[in-house]
Amino acid sequence: MLNKLFLISIACFIIFNEKSLGQASISGSDLVGAARPITTAVPFLTITPDARSGAMGDAGVAISPDVNSSYWNIGKLAMIDKQIGVSVSYTPWLARLVNDMSISYLTGFYKPTKEQAFSFSMKYFNLGELQQTDQNGFVVQLLRPKEYMFSLGYSRMLSEKLSIGGAGKFIYSNLTGSIQAAQGQVQPKPGISGAVDFGIYYKTDINIGAGNNSLALGATITDVGSKMTYTDATQANPIPTAIKLGTAFTTEIDPYNKMTFVLDAVKLMTPSPVYKENKDSTGRIFYTPLRTNNKGLFSGMFGSFSDAPEGFTEEMREIILCGAVEYWYNDLFAARVGYFSENKLKGNRKYVTFGFGVKYQSFGLDFAYLVPTGNRNSPLAETLRFTLHYQFEAKSKEETIVE
Repeated sequence: MLNKLFLISIACFIIFNEKSLGQASISGSDLVGAARPITTAVPFLTITPDARSGAMGDAGVAISPDVNSSYWNIGKLAMIDKQIGVSVSYTPWLARLVNDMSISYLTGFYKPTKEQAFSFSMKYFNLGELQQTDQNGFVVQLLRPKEYMFSLGYSRMLSEKLSIGGAGKFIYSNLTGSIQAAQGQVQPKPGISGAVDFGIYYKTDINIGAGNNSLALGATITDVGSKMTYTDATQANPIPTAIKLGTAFTTEIDPYNKMTFVLDAVKLMTPSPVYKENKDSTGRIFYTPLRTNNKGLFSGMFGSFSDAPEGFTEEMREIILCGAVEYWYNDLFAARVGYFSENKLKGNRKYVTFGFGVKYQSFGLDFAYLVPTGNRNSPLAETLRFTLHYQFEAKSKEETIVE
């Protein structure tokens, strides 16, 4: 019979790591400099859902507001210049390995006034079909694990240049389907959690050369919420709380052409792995990673900046960098390229992304493609993303202007 913990491990592995989660064991002499990726529950929350940012190296904290802003930075949604918008995205997941896993994302917003915006989103992770077998290898039943997230958000302009926002989330994770535990074992159950996001966005015009230029800054803390458990509280794992900082510089080359240069930095605010010391039959000391810890929500968050075994050096390794360039022609056609870089000891995900976008009146279509660097056998290779969005022009009506 498929074991619950095995399913959870597989789900975390295929999403987060290009290599093993550290090693099954690490010798004492190898503990310094050993691979120690940070693992969490429900890592699907961190997977880029839309094709625009998917083509920009997974950067999106400070890029121009669009209908998918509720995922990247809820704070900037109030800055969007439309009244109503909706977007649908689809990603076949790990298509090189399986043909029945996918991520679907639906989001939308409504602006009752110029200064404020309400949003909703839903993210659904279909993990495909698995087989439950008995001790003799015979199929007992088919399992269909799944995870999803619902969110509601609110964003408001504090001035013409500054806006903030927040969102609440409901997270559901059922990695075992309807699997039944053997007699005497703990019956697995779906994991449920709640979380909140906070974001801030600032944009200003700057004078460089003859063209129109702007600089945008963004910061957000996402998925601040309760731990996820599939059996009992002693086996709870943190969700992927993260802090993200971003900047975007846009320059208009001429009335028809403009470019945006983007840089994001991301760090998980979850505890670093805890290792347990063991001895084998020969007395040799080795270490095995523990998936759980006893830290509370806030102690784990703030302690994540100073709890790495190798100190500040390892803390810096945990920062993920995402850079990108976006080009627009006449606000009708966009070309994008980006790069995602994660330290080799913290997951080793490195890849180039590129894609394009087209707009026709209120409709838009985006496409993204991912190419791993350094590991041609990466399960992320050939990842495709598609996004279709529609935004209504703001209706003509008298609005209150923020001073």
